[in-house]
Amino acid sequence: MFAMARYKEHARIAVGRLATMLAIAAVSACTTGDVFSLQPAVDVGSQTAAVPAAAPEYQGMQRLVPSNPYMTAAYPRMDEPMSPLEQMPASEVDCRSELKRLRVAYTDLAPIHEGQCGIDYPVKVSAIGSIQMKPAATLTCDMAATFAGWTKNELVPSARWRYFSGVKTIHQGSSYSCRNIAGEGVLSEHGKGNALDVMSIELNNGDDIDVRKPGLFAFRTRGFLNTVRADGCQYFTTVLGPGYNYDHRNHFHFDIKNRKSGYRACR
Repeated sequence: MFAMARYKEHARIAVGRLATMLAIAAVSACTTGDVFSLQPAVDVGSQTAAVPAAAPEYQGMQRLVPSNPYMTAAYPRMDEPMSPLEQMPASEVDCRSELKRLRVAYTDLAPIHEGQCGIDYPVKVSAIGSIQMKPAATLTCDMAATFAGWTKNELVPSARWRYFSGVKTIHQGSSYSCRNIAGEGVLSEHGKGNALDVMSIELNNGDDIDVRKPGLFAFRTRGFLNTVRADGCQYFTTVLGPGYNYDHRNHFHFDIKNRKSGYRACR
């Protein structure tokens, strides 16, 4: 009897040890996979240089950052126009449609405000069709459209008639510039973006026609410049050039100054 009881006790202990070993084995097996499969998936990778270092508890996890440029399109960019068309008055939108019709290459600029000077909706004109504007001229849209119309309808035909050549480049000396009229306390049209000074006109055949008063026997040049001045008076309210005064001895000044009487100054 004593031997049988002792045998049963050993058997009970052996069974208990076996159960303990099986439980330990089961837990060990879970730590290699099943436990992590219950946690949220994480994107493990190298830290993006532009992203601040993660907190210690998140080390090894890659922060998610926008990589699609369209995700940041709603944020303002410094190089974007400050005056999009949808915020402009209808007259400015219509004027830009006219620039496109005239094949004017231009860029919308941010508003310019310098004391009494400035332009609410300036454009920077770099070309009129195939004709380059050097340097690019900062103007109101109305002045840009007026100048482009004159260039296309008057200047180019006159050059072809006189020189049998197209116009390559218009060299300008001043567009927008905050200043008064010389000798007066009145703001110049340059300070409003409504004026442009033309210094010379370069043709496709290589001729560079200086606007300064031509010599006595420069009949063709004189005829061309006289035509430029006369035709300009049909488009601009002011045309001043060589022969008017000393300040305009080397350029043609064109502007669209608004005069209540409708008077045009062509000299």
